[in-house]
Amino acid sequence: MTLPIVKVAAAHAAPVYMNAAATVSKAVSLIEEAARHGAELVVFPESFVPGFPVWAALWAPIYNHDWFRRMVSNSILVDGPEMAQIQAAARRHGVFVSLGFSESTEVSVGCIWNSNVLIGDDGTLLNHHRKLVPTFYEKMVWAPGDGHGLRVSNTRIGRIGALICGENTNPLARYSLAAQGEQIHISAWPAIWPTRMPGSGQNFDNLAANRIRAGGHSFEAKAFGILNAGFLDRTMFDALAASGDRQAIEVLENTPRAATQFLDPTGAVIGDTLQTEEGLAYATFDLNACIEPKQFHDIVGYYNRFDVFNVEIDRRRLTPARFSPDGPATPTQQASGERAGADAALLDVI
Repeated sequence: MTLPIVKVAAAHAAPVYMNAAATVSKAVSLIEEAARHGAELVVFPESFVPGFPVWAALWAPIYNHDWFRRMVSNSILVDGPEMAQIQAAARRHGVFVSLGFSESTEVSVGCIWNSNVLIGDDGTLLNHHRKLVPTFYEKMVWAPGDGHGLRVSNTRIGRIGALICGENTNPLARYSLAAQGEQIHISAWPAIWPTRMPGSGQNFDNLAANRIRAGGHSFEAKAFGILNAGFLDRTMFDALAASGDRQAIEVLENTPRAATQFLDPTGAVIGDTLQTEEGLAYATFDLNACIEPKQFHDIVGYYNRFDVFNVEIDRRRLTPARFSPDGPATPTQQASGERAGADAALLDVI
């Protein structure tokens, strides 16, 4: 068995902050550039459209109503026109695309999720994942997701999975992808992640923390890693600093910047690394390199005790309500429906 060799690109890029239309146009341009340089997979960071809500870290919720309204109005539908533009670009250039975005819904004008999609080289939507748990102050912005997107897509360039930011701290979320034969793992991150005021103690070091988590997954799953962080450009900085709040500006100036880099199946860094400048980073993955490390410890094969550990993943898409077409079901119909739903859920888990 010979596995693919694939060139991948990661956009260490800033959004056009809180402007979905302009950011989608920028993404389309970056897809074109990456494809022109031979990339077959192009990856974008967490919440690239329309940008990461850093403002939730800088000010208390009572000061962020205007920011939240801007975030909601620039969040996009997974089946909306903005996503269609990204899908068309993937199809036009024959590349796979992973996109982080803030997702809106027609069910509620105020509900948004921190989401990621994998788009096929023919423009089809291969997977749609919503972050399981918004992290820290993100809880004031995004709703929790579900397990529906904990899937690995089997493509011509390999088996691809993705988790968003802090999900890469969740061993069971990572294991759920490893258990599906993941060979390329995408981890999407923000440009900065402030947790403390300057002078009040050590800020969360996302440069080191991201590297540890992504490296740990590559080592454990024996998979290549794309550690893709966003970039804080001057336009985004100025938008967040426009209030003139000196403390907020100091936070923006002193919070560690995340890096974009690539990892081999041992967790070692390969290919390009970008941190302080915006651009596209590239690496080449020879997936055959996933095989030898499995000899040492294959956590989804012989290096596990399935008689001791039993892991079940619920991949149902959660919805706010279920409506029967013609009023309340009879007890018999209800029981039949519950059995069918349970059977379908079990098949989905398997």
